Amino acid sequence: MLKGFKEFILRGNVIDLAVAVVIGAAFTAIVNSLVENIFNPLLGALFKAESLKDAFIVEIPTLAGATAKLQFGAFLGAAIQFILIAAVVYFVIVLPMNHFKRVTTKPTVADEPAAPSELSLLTEIRDVLKTGTSAPLPPARDDTTDGR
Repeated sequence: MLKGFKEFILRGNVIDLAVAVVIGAAFTAIVNSLVENIFNPLLGALFKAESLKDAFIVEIPTLAGATAKLQFGAFLGAAIQFILIAAVVYFVIVLPMNHFKRVTTKPTVADEPAAPSELSLLTEIRDVLKTGTSAPLPPARDDTTDGR
């Protein structure tokens, strides 16, 4: 039972996943700081609020007589954060890895277009002969005359 657990833990993809989670958490902290400390105040200043969380607040009445706040600015901040994370992941991780794979992998025989088989060529010739010639043939030579 412990042997199976040890094999599971030491499998390469489990360790890769653990590293990805740790790096992702650290990366999220950086992006959160960028959005909260740079973008939110800049966009908040644009909309005359302390931060983006304080912008675009719409108050609506509730059934109890109080008001509920719809914080569209906070949602906009989360959307900006998502776009930033997606852009950084794409340009810093995905794009370089795709380039690295293209450079390091050699084309294989399976990547090359296959030459037509004898059977497919014979089938094509048969089809052309059934429908007539695809290009005009040169005039036939008549060997019975002396060519004058």
